[in-house]
Amino acid sequence: MSEDILLTAHLSPEAEAALKQHGRLHFLSELTEAALIEQVGDKTALIVRGAAPVTARVIDAAPRLKIIARTGVGYDSVDVAHATARGIPVAYTPGAGSRAVAEAAMTFMLTLVKRLPEWNDGLKRGDWQARYDRQGDDLDGKRLGIIGFGQIGRLLAEMARPFNMCVAAFDPYAPQETLDERGVARVSLDEIYATSDIISLHCPQTPETTGLIDAAAVRAMKRGCYLINLARGGVIESLDVLHDGLTSGQLAGVGLDVFDPAPPDTTHPIFSLPNCVVAPHALATTKGAMDRIFATSVSDVIAVFKGRPPRHLVNLEVLQERVPS
Repeated sequence: MSEDILLTAHLSPEAEAALKQHGRLHFLSELTEAALIEQVGDKTALIVRGAAPVTARVIDAAPRLKIIARTGVGYDSVDVAHATARGIPVAYTPGAGSRAVAEAAMTFMLTLVKRLPEWNDGLKRGDWQARYDRQGDDLDGKRLGIIGFGQIGRLLAEMARPFNMCVAAFDPYAPQETLDERGVARVSLDEIYATSDIISLHCPQTPETTGLIDAAAVRAMKRGCYLINLARGGVIESLDVLHDGLTSGQLAGVGLDVFDPAPPDTTHPIFSLPNCVVAPHALATTKGAMDRIFATSVSDVIAVFKGRPPRHLVNLEVLQERVPS
């Protein structure tokens, strides 16, 4: 039987070509619950890219649905519990974009420590003399504190080694052997704050980590620390906290690719500071990373069409029952 597949946005040409071998592709008209309810009714697969809200009402509107596939690590927009109650697998793509995120963290580190935005903007204004007024710094010998030692944190630790950085991590769930294999010290959160020259956030946003970086956390950090966030915007309490840290000198610089809310209000004064380097949640979405993400997602959708379980499953409970076919 030919499948009917609803996509909330386009994938790569290669991924869409693979899907077309199994059925017809349909594209969501707008990223709203109402549009999903209207268009998902006869579909057998839903591939979610972006912030489309896959609520219980959306799931109930799709009696033929065999799989929900989320092209990314996060799946907050999907009502996983309701999908599980319906016996519908929810697949995601953990790790497919990890290297791009780790590379982005290294990019932020080098950009901030080398003061590249300042040199770039100053020279373009004709300020050659700035080279005599201030200096950049090196990663050599700096202590990197990683909060969240999953796949991204592990890759970042490996990338930091050739720069002769000392790496420590805080992650109560990471196996000790995972840290030992990479020569990374397991330390407390307080020690990360007190001793790190650079802190890079790679933890999930949970009730425990929401607002983790607040005013008290910034005050506890080593003076002159650099802070990088490629995790979730909500892990930082507010831009005000970072602005205060930058203007007081407590923080030497921040690198942000994620925000809460997103997009942020760019009239906030932090965006006028040269040592605040930002990107529009774009550093993980390199061509290579997205090609891997799309290929992983499509592979799991096709597996379900063929009566096999997806490899990257959020709700493992559904494997206790037969995958719909």
